[in-house]
Amino acid sequence: MSTVMPAEDIEADPRVRAVFDDIRATRKSDFVNNMWRYLAFDLALLERTWAEVKAVMATPSTLDPLVKEMLYIAVSVTNGCSYCVHSHTAAAKAKGMTDAQYAELLAIVSLAGKTNQLATALQLPVDAVFDADRATP
Repeated sequence: MSTVMPAEDIEADPRVRAVFDDIRATRKSDFVNNMWRYLAFDLALLERTWAEVKAVMATPSTLDPLVKEMLYIAVSVTNGCSYCVHSHTAAAKAKGMTDAQYAELLAIVSLAGKTNQLATALQLPVDAVFDADRATP
């Protein structure tokens, strides 16, 4: 159950239409998912969020697009965001993620969660070699 409802004729607003057109062009698809439809209740938030997503996820960089999606899945799992887990898993599969890669990703996410909890519970001191401020070059 959502906390806001999208407008009935959401694309009647030219600012919304501009963002949605850019989403379509960037993704080479006519589909605009609910994240954007529901964020449109606040035009500035919609525009800022899309600009950041486009810059990070859709702009070529040192990370492969599939790696970006897999990282997004990992963070979404950790944050408990079902919507993002579903949407970015679908995006990763569309970018070629195999079942074996997905299984390995989930193994890493679950292992990291476990060891993070252990390190937090034990309040482990950071090794000097891992601390950029203290590491010897």
